Amino acid sequence: MKIVVDDKIPFIQGVFEPFAQVEYVNGAAILHAHVQHAHALVVRTRTQCGAALLKHSAVKFIASATIGYDHIDTDFCVRNGIEWTNAAGCNSGAVQQYVAAALLELASKYKLDLSGKTLGIIGVGNVGKRVLQVAQALGLRVLQCDPPRERVEKKNDFVALETIAQHSDFVTLHVPLAHSGAHKTFHLINADFFAQLKRGAFFINSSRGEVVDEAALKNALQQKQLSGVALDVWEHEPNIDAELLRMVDIGTPHVAGYSVEGKSMATQMAVQAVAKFFNLPLKDWACKSLQQFPNQAITLDCDKKSVQQILCELTRHTYPILLDDAALRCAPAQGEALREQYQYRRDFSAYKVILRNANEAQKSAVAQIFPSTTMLS
Repeated sequence: MKIVVDDKIPFIQGVFEPFAQVEYVNGAAILHAHVQHAHALVVRTRTQCGAALLKHSAVKFIASATIGYDHIDTDFCVRNGIEWTNAAGCNSGAVQQYVAAALLELASKYKLDLSGKTLGIIGVGNVGKRVLQVAQALGLRVLQCDPPRERVEKKNDFVALETIAQHSDFVTLHVPLAHSGAHKTFHLINADFFAQLKRGAFFINSSRGEVVDEAALKNALQQKQLSGVALDVWEHEPNIDAELLRMVDIGTPHVAGYSVEGKSMATQMAVQAVAKFFNLPLKDWACKSLQQFPNQAITLDCDKKSVQQILCELTRHTYPILLDDAALRCAPAQGEALREQYQYRRDFSAYKVILRNANEAQKSAVAQIFPSTTMLS
């Protein structure tokens, strides 16, 4: 049995070797010649798994160590008896942390009190639900748009995309990329959306670059329809529009999900999926990487501080997002290299927070996103 593995997937080397021949290849450079005699692929989004790669190959299973699966031609796989899986929800904690950091830095830059402002969440799945927790902790009013969930659940918790545009002070995207179908998301955010958008709103995208028409986004910035923008994903990745980077407040090289916890879970889910399909003795395999990174404690004096100030200090301690922004601005053409060499951060779940001089309201807000929170008298 042969397995081809993207060589940038962390914590996976040595796992399959007792049971298979394993070949590690740069994800963007995996070719038909590599997979012709392979039975399984373990990949990320940089490997396009379609006819050009898979036709006349021995591949029977694809495990993507990512939330997204738009790089997999699912129709081709169905027609050719190839099963596939993705790692849904694996890095939801990391993206939650990214959005919290972006929100708080934008608020700090523009001297905004977030309490009472409206956050529009487009896509309220594994990630969007975690972002909702951040919004609640900060006292934001929330509008949720998720047509697939609305159709299935038949609840009135959801609003239309137009409502998000018209009433949100902040908009954040958490949808998969779909080029067609009833819930197509390619260029979901376009000139029509920005024309309806509440003037002076802020925009965050950490989902997929192609969900946003970048030409329309640039025009909205030039026309001052938007007050501020944070982007982690770009329409033409791995190429990043240097002009757009100069226009946004925060720009990062597609690393929103790059926490130790997120990457560990993605690898674990991929390994277990391959093991289940081929009946390998790894069905309960657990990634041991977290043992290399001990949890950390943060002690913070809350005296005379607002909840927003407290969460801003805590978030900056766990993830100084502006360092990633600065690194990309120094070398926008090196975005892919910055991504591949990224030093994984720890997400909120890794930190024990000890609050001094805090009241119950402050503790309650912090505990919504830092599960291990205590108060000292």
